Amino acid sequence: MGIWQWIVDTLRSYPELAIFLALAVGFWIGPKKLAGFSLGNVTATLLAAVAIGQFGIAVPGPIKSTFFLLFLFAVGYGVGPQFFRGLGKEGPKQILFSVIVLALCLLVPLVCARMAGLDLGYAVGLYAGSQTISASIGVASDQITRLGLSAEQAKAYLDAIPIGYAVTYIFGTIGSAIVLAQIGPKLIGVDLPAACAEYEKQMGGGQVGQDAGVFSAYRQVEVRAYRIDASSGLTGKPVREIFPGLRIFVERIRRGDRIIDADADSVLEPGDVVSFSGPRAALVEQVEAVVPEVEDRGLLEFPVTMVDVFIRSKAVNGKTLREIADLPETRGIYLRKITRSMVEIPVLPETEILRGDILTIAGSTQHVNAAVGLLGHADRPVESTDLAVVSAGIVIGGLIGALTYMAGGVPISLSTSGGALLAGLVLGYLRTVHPTFGNIPGPSLWLMNTLGLNVFIAIVGISAGPGFVSGLQQVGLSLFLWGMVATTIPLVVAVLLGHYVFKFHPAILFGVCAGVRTTTAALGMIQEAARSKVPALGYGMPYAIGNTLLTIFGMVIVLMLAGAS
Repeated sequence: MGIWQWIVDTLRSYPELAIFLALAVGFWIGPKKLAGFSLGNVTATLLAAVAIGQFGIAVPGPIKSTFFLLFLFAVGYGVGPQFFRGLGKEGPKQILFSVIVLALCLLVPLVCARMAGLDLGYAVGLYAGSQTISASIGVASDQITRLGLSAEQAKAYLDAIPIGYAVTYIFGTIGSAIVLAQIGPKLIGVDLPAACAEYEKQMGGGQVGQDAGVFSAYRQVEVRAYRIDASSGLTGKPVREIFPGLRIFVERIRRGDRIIDADADSVLEPGDVVSFSGPRAALVEQVEAVVPEVEDRGLLEFPVTMVDVFIRSKAVNGKTLREIADLPETRGIYLRKITRSMVEIPVLPETEILRGDILTIAGSTQHVNAAVGLLGHADRPVESTDLAVVSAGIVIGGLIGALTYMAGGVPISLSTSGGALLAGLVLGYLRTVHPTFGNIPGPSLWLMNTLGLNVFIAIVGISAGPGFVSGLQQVGLSLFLWGMVATTIPLVVAVLLGHYVFKFHPAILFGVCAGVRTTTAALGMIQEAARSKVPALGYGMPYAIGNTLLTIFGMVIVLMLAGAS
């Protein structure tokens, strides 16, 4: 027996090795770019799995569903805080817009599938690929198995799904980015870079060192020592009054042989040596203009902390950075980054902070601890995941999802997949209330999300492998063209609707549209075209809603097509 035959026989005997082979090939090919475009890990893993599946490898069913439940729970946990509580000033408007666009994202593929004469499996694949929502495959597959079809018919539908998905996903990704980043601005006659620059000014941007709140001080922050003299004008009044409107803080004071930790009410005296923190430009232009810099290593050596803070406080929810910067607890705090729904958003004075956001802040340990007490929970690096809560959540969610309601002879249920998603949403939200409950560190959440989805996709591809080529030959070109239609129409309507009806500012409109369609790749291209991170301000809430509803719509499209047949 040759080495090649031995490998094939081994993969057939140990299908888990075939799964990891698909992952290895997919994650190697996925990030590689050809003509500026990469397949992405999910699509590359699917294609690798289809190729491996040509050898007739059978994978036990429970493996697929187990990893898919893990993935959906992670998705829900990640977007839960924004889904339930992340309402800013434009939140209700964004929710209504998202629901309307998402309805189009369901109905347009459905109509395309009916006009193309596609069967249930190809229709689901068309929906999942054109809307780039891989999670819907599992939810739809669960519902297909509940329709009471013969085993042969159900398998035929299930094997058709990855074909439809693979054919339509590539344009679903590329086309979405092109429509939103290139065609969309021209469609409404907007210069996107200029619109973002204008919006940034409205949000208080472009004033380095001038009344900047926390927004500009996050860059090139330094701590320097200066000697105070009587002619400086800095003595005899509280330190909070000596540089009004600037993020310049007195950290410590050397007075004689003593070193004093300063607060906002400290008063400087002639002869003091003081450590000031602030943006380098502000220290040079403002402080050095009135007092000389000196070397005092002992004064400058104090503990400094940088930490991610999970926002859970009602006191700051909906407040702008400018408002938060004026609070006593943020004295000496410098903001490095804001992350919302796993996407970094711009740091501007008028940026609203919402529960569930993650703020990366830096400052002296004393000041950071005070700020954390105001803002929420310090999301410090930990090595353990609360697997008891994760597992119990999936079980309880799965049990709820397994409940079935018969309507006109058609079984309707969330399915165990939908139940796991719901459990993740609830536990993700509960974390904003009790941040130490059900803790999942960021790297663990990423692993659950990425590994869960890609193992599921690998098994789907391996199982569909034997019939993939013949199915592709049968519907390939037609399916690709209908996929283009299903991808493009909802996005074009979304741009027009958002601009003319909902009156979103063009700077955030395209971020909102990308969020509804959960296409991070398109958001990146939009930001590149805009030469700004401002579009990300519209991404968070629509993303949370889109990720949830687009997944559940996998079940809905099966029920609609099954009921119509």
